[in-house]
Amino acid sequence: MKIAVIGGTGLIGSRVVRILTERGHEAVPHSPSTGLDLLSGKGLPEALAGADVVVNLTNSPTFDEASLEFFRTSMTNLLAAAKDAGVGHAVILSIVGVDKVPDMDYYRAKVLQEEILKTGPVPYSIVRATQFYEFVDAMMSWTADEDTVRLPSTPVQPMAAADVAEAVAEVSVGEPLNGIRNVGGPQVFAFDDLGKIALGTRGDRRAVITDPTAGLLAAVPGDALIAPPGAILAKTTYLEWLSS
Repeated sequence: MKIAVIGGTGLIGSRVVRILTERGHEAVPHSPSTGLDLLSGKGLPEALAGADVVVNLTNSPTFDEASLEFFRTSMTNLLAAAKDAGVGHAVILSIVGVDKVPDMDYYRAKVLQEEILKTGPVPYSIVRATQFYEFVDAMMSWTADEDTVRLPSTPVQPMAAADVAEAVAEVSVGEPLNGIRNVGGPQVFAFDDLGKIALGTRGDRRAVITDPTAGLLAAVPGDALIAPPGAILAKTTYLEWLSS
């Protein structure tokens, strides 16, 4: 099976390409570095030529209102090119609970991406994943100084990027879901508690201050980011990931 992996050189994309290649598929990575521009459509016909499946793992360069136009344009261009190329399955990676956080521009943009895919001309699958372990430090840094890290107690159920890639790869070689598959990590944490674990394991003496207004996750209501019933749960725990 030939699979075009758009964003195939990134954190998730490079892993998806490796998994699919090891399993005997022709997985071809595409990105700006290979000459592809989703916003202009440059390189799309060449990238999708002969592909059975296209996996879109590209991301907006910003998390603000501009992300809406990024996903609108990139998804529309991709689906038009996929239809012309006769691609039979389009897959995207989205976020668990994305439709439950309307106050966040980036989440509204991802909902728009999902809706364009659902109403488009190509059979589709959506993989919704919880937050990645790899992004915990970056999320903490947004509200940190030399002495403290301010974090909300928002419930999260993070997972390893390797497990996300495995879920995407599995869906991409199956029949189109024409629906959503939710995947999440094996444990639920309050985000401030997760921050304490992250700092403690590396001997960082900064204090974690619980602040319901701090950072991106402050806009998340209740348990919106927790994997829903029926979700597939990965096995890699946060402590196992940290030790590796």
